[in-house]
Amino acid sequence: MKLTGRDAAGWIAGPRETAAGTLLYGTDAMRVALKRQDLVAALIGPQGDAEMRLTRMPAQSLKDDPAALDDAMRAQGFFPGRRCVLVEDATNAHVPPILAALKGWQPGDAHIVVTAGDLKPASALRKGFEAHPAAAAIGIYADKLDRAGIAAELDRAGLRDPAPDGVAALTQWAARTDPGDFRQMVEKLAIFKLDDPAPLSEADVAACAPVSTVAALDQIVALVADGRTAEIGPVMQRLESQGVAAVALCIALSRHFRMLHALACDPGGPGSGIGRLRPPVFGPRRDALLRQARDWGRIRLERALRELVETDLTLRSSSRAPAMAVMERAMLRLSLMPCPDSRTRDRAG
Repeated sequence: MKLTGRDAAGWIAGPRETAAGTLLYGTDAMRVALKRQDLVAALIGPQGDAEMRLTRMPAQSLKDDPAALDDAMRAQGFFPGRRCVLVEDATNAHVPPILAALKGWQPGDAHIVVTAGDLKPASALRKGFEAHPAAAAIGIYADKLDRAGIAAELDRAGLRDPAPDGVAALTQWAARTDPGDFRQMVEKLAIFKLDDPAPLSEADVAACAPVSTVAALDQIVALVADGRTAEIGPVMQRLESQGVAAVALCIALSRHFRMLHALACDPGGPGSGIGRLRPPVFGPRRDALLRQARDWGRIRLERALRELVETDLTLRSSSRAPAMAVMERAMLRLSLMPCPDSRTRDRAG
């Protein structure tokens, strides 16, 4: 069977006893490994003897011993419970022994889990699992976690009934990180919230979020938008030492100022415009966006966007000027725009 979406998630969460095998394939090895981890845990459980009911074998070993998979599938262990045979890094070169074992599977045999890289629809391995009535072929794609995926990760870590601003913060974080990093983040949150009855909040997420390039980008965008000119230099030095490109800074700033411009241009005012943002914004970030949109005003925001477009063109041109110096100069100029003495003139204009 070929499974996608909810059907695939349901199968990975708990394959039925009559399921013979599962093929997990995709271009992103980390995503495939995470799904494989979830599937194996669902098959053999978290008990102390679970590892004794799991047999691992690299697919390459099947070339030397084609019957190894069939033998492992039929072997009877000393520990009661469901068994699993994991075949990793399979390719079309390993199709005959894998499909032969799948064809000979009988109730009571171990569940066969096969992981592979990208497989085309015409792949013999993929077609074999899709055609088998008691097996599943599941493609793992580089999609960002949706709300259902985030809820599943929270439930897995024991973080139930999070606050809306906490969910919103995690949604934003999931949109810009890999599933593996997101899972580690949720596990860190679970430890952080141990014995804390309060719902998971945005402040909790901020306290546990790793200090990364993404966080530093958000920090310098906030410095520029808030007009904190004196603090820009040190953060720029840290970003440059981390290898952040000037173009990436320009893109981050442009995205933020376009958002502020949309809020400032909303017919109902920034308070009305912020309710239209997707995903929704909550907590301190919502307050900061509203304050920045009101402080800058439409005219200065349009001037800032023109400045950023010109900077972006300079960075992408054949100019020999140091890219980070060009970007830092633009940020300093932007940070000086929303000064208190000019706000009255902007609103009047």
